[in-house]
Order: sequence, then C-alpha cells, then structure tokens
Amino acid sequence: MEAIPFSGRILDEAPSQLGEGPTFDPATGTAWWFNIKGQELHELHLESGRKAVHALPFLGSVLAVIDPARQLIASDQGLFVRDTRSGQLSLLTALEDKPANRSNDGRVHPSGALWIGTMGRKAEDLSGAIYHVAGTKVTRLYADISIPNSICFSPDGTIGYFIDSRVNKLMRVELDAETGLPKAEPTVLIDSKPYPGDMDGSVCDADGLIWNARWGTGTVDVYKPDGSMVARHKLPATQTSCPGFIGAKADRLMVTSAWQDMDETARAADPHAGKTFELGVSVKGRFEPSFRL
Repeated sequence: MEAIPFSGRILDEAPSQLGEGPTFDPATGTAWWFNIKGQELHELHLESGRKAVHALPFLGSVLAVIDPARQLIASDQGLFVRDTRSGQLSLLTALEDKPANRSNDGRVHPSGALWIGTMGRKAEDLSGAIYHVAGTKVTRLYADISIPNSICFSPDGTIGYFIDSRVNKLMRVELDAETGLPKAEPTVLIDSKPYPGDMDGSVCDADGLIWNARWGTGTVDVYKPDGSMVARHKLPATQTSCPGFIGAKADRLMVTSAWQDMDETARAADPHAGKTFELGVSVKGRFEPSFRL
C-alpha cells in the first residue's frame, strides 16, 4: 500500500535513544513518554508547550494513571507507584526474577488490569514474557517472548492483541472483559514476517482500528479488526516505535521513535530519528483506562 505523505509536525525535538510508551492524561492535558535507554520520563503539556524531563533510577517503559495523585510505571526493576507532585517512587510489586530483563511494551485493559511485556536487555531470543497484573497479583500469560509489542485491546475489552516483533505475527486473543484475562488460545491475525520492517507498538481506536508503528519503515499502519490494512502513514524517522492518542478529544496521534543501533552515518541520514511526532490526521481515539490499584 502506498504511504500517505507526512503532514504532521515534530511534537518534541529531543531525540530519544529508544522512545516508547506514549500516553496522555486528559485530566491535566499532559502527554507522557519514555526514553527507555536514557532512563528518562518525558512530560509535555500540550496546550502551553511546557516540557519537563524526569530522570529515572531504572529503565521505565510504560506509564498509567492510577488517580490524580499517582501514576504506575513499569520498569526493569518492577512496577512502581510514582507521586505526580514529588516524583517519589515506591515499589508496588516485582514482575519476574530475571535481572537481565527489562520491561517493554504494555497497556491497561478496560478492566483496569495491566498487560506488560518483558525482554532481554540485548533482545536475547525467548528471554521475555507477557504478564497480566491485577492490583499486585502478577500472572504470566505467555512465555518465551523475544520482543513483546503491540499490546492493545478492543474498545469493549473482549479482544486483545500482541506480537513478538522477532516473529512478526500479530496475535489476536479472546478476553474476559471483566478481568482482561484470556478465554482462549491466541491465533494469528496478521502475518507480517514477509514484509519489510517489524510491527512495534500499537493502539486501538474507538472503532476498533489498530494503529501500528512499524519499526524500520518509518510508518504508522492502520488495520481493521479482521487484519486487513486500510492506510499507511509516513513519518520522517525510520524507527517509529509506538503511537498514542492525545488531545482533549483523543482525536490526535503522537508517535515516538528511536535512534538506537544507528552509527553516525545512519543518524546523519535519518536526522529526525528519536524525535516525537504528531501524525497530523484526525483520529477517533480514546483515553487509556486507569490502572486499578
């Protein structure tokens, strides 16, 4: 499919080695995302443009609102509660006993439970897993995952999606809408392996369309729930990593990217690598659920 030319803008010029986990808090009008390898949490107030970067003592990758005073952060050291005013961090629970692993992609299910993926720090084969976290109860859903990505859910919470980017097949699984736990074995929805690039982070809009950042092709691809592609949007960075809905109506899309694994020549050829973008198209997005503690 021919890509639609980029008509958006650079939302933030600061290049992240590995930008990930974009999300938006409508109560404060603030977008949040991580530079995983740089151990940074980025905060951008959309209306004013006020920007802050918070240094982290770990490799953070996913943020979720708990309530106005607290956020949940997934990291290589476990799940932490962050005080939104002071930035103070307190451990909620560990994920797994694998010091060589870190967290990667994740998202909160409409039930308030978190799905979170882990992987080796050097993306070692089959080192990671995908977990379901309800409060402090951690349940391993899928083992032997190399690079967990594309964790997202249908608007009614009955369908979950995920991928191991090394395998490059987007999986679909029926879920219990009340708990976010699987009701059946996952099946392949999209076999993306034969095509250039890797499926990275995804998010589902209010119509159930899947918006996927495709690492290596500099695009955001849009799929129907049946797996058929309906659009491909071009971005000015090759390693696009994850999308997230932003704005007071969740009708805009932000996209993170990365410069990791690029030498000086590659970075010179890809000058916007690692920057954070607004796609520039109107979307029917939805706000992320809060994590139920």
